Amino acid sequence: MDRCIVLVDAGYLLGAAATLMTGGATRSRLSVDHGRLIERIRQRAVDDTGQPLLRIYWFDGAPDRVPQPEHRRLRVMSRVTVRLGLLTRVDGRTQQKGVDAAIHAQLTELARNKACADIVLITGDGDLLPGVIQAKEHGVGIHLWAVQAADGEYNQSEDLVAEADERHLLDRSWLTQAAIKAAGPTPAADAAAPFALERAALEPESRPQPLPQAPTPNVLAQRSPAATATATLCWSSDAGWVSPDDEVPLLRDLTSAEEEWADREHDMTRVAGEPREVGGTFGARWARRLPPDSAEELIAKITDARPRIPRALDAELLRYAARFGPICDDTLDISEVHRVELRAGFWHGITADQMRSFS
Repeated sequence: MDRCIVLVDAGYLLGAAATLMTGGATRSRLSVDHGRLIERIRQRAVDDTGQPLLRIYWFDGAPDRVPQPEHRRLRVMSRVTVRLGLLTRVDGRTQQKGVDAAIHAQLTELARNKACADIVLITGDGDLLPGVIQAKEHGVGIHLWAVQAADGEYNQSEDLVAEADERHLLDRSWLTQAAIKAAGPTPAADAAAPFALERAALEPESRPQPLPQAPTPNVLAQRSPAATATATLCWSSDAGWVSPDDEVPLLRDLTSAEEEWADREHDMTRVAGEPREVGGTFGARWARRLPPDSAEELIAKITDARPRIPRALDAELLRYAARFGPICDDTLDISEVHRVELRAGFWHGITADQMRSFS
């Protein structure tokens, strides 16, 4: 059937939006106009798939599967179907049961019955990977939407991202236009909303997170120089304090949310992970995204010190390289041999990009 269907994992969508816009994943920190949000999802799905919309399925958890006020508002909207999982308390923690299974079952059933040509998934859960694979085998196109991640972190399963046919980003601007906003201080509001406290335990922020094995330059930069005297620094070109670098912009400052999303897809599908290749990819991106009116001056400025790379930019290169498993060891340290290769690749990437710009 030439139409599209949207499956929304509300826990992912609103939890990731809260993290991006408020710094914490608790959904009670958000103010959401669900009517406006549904309309924006409807418009975006039609635009992205090129198909008319059949239905939006909204998957969420609720105590005893009893619809909360937001669920009651959603389920009477045109072409919106609400599916609720169960919230249970285990060892003092509230856990969501049945939501992932419900999304998986709906996904595979729609595909098996050829109910649509395209399915839009708003989720980050890798457990849905088998369902995505089955849907593709039935001829359905899978469009995966990601909420812009906060602080460069990744909030979707990489396997899920790699399996999707199309990938799109819901950035801060889109979320704001969809009437998802940070609420003001809400202690009293939280106390008046019994479901908010139970929901908070479901958010990613409340789950145990692995401790970093080594401090990053950003972490060390927030400490005093004295405090870093004995710190272990794995990712910087020089051990110890990392200072700003003479107004040389970092790649992250030159990269939009859409470009960051495209970069991650490119890295997963096109970059093998060899140090010189990784350094070249980073260098070419940095050079290509420099402001046109200052690119030549900035490249000349850092080239004068070649082979040295400005320290903060070098630290960013090494952090980027640490994403590629073959380059770093189990402690996220990068050997001196690999560092030399990375930096050589960086300079090659800049040179290659300049040659393309003049060709």
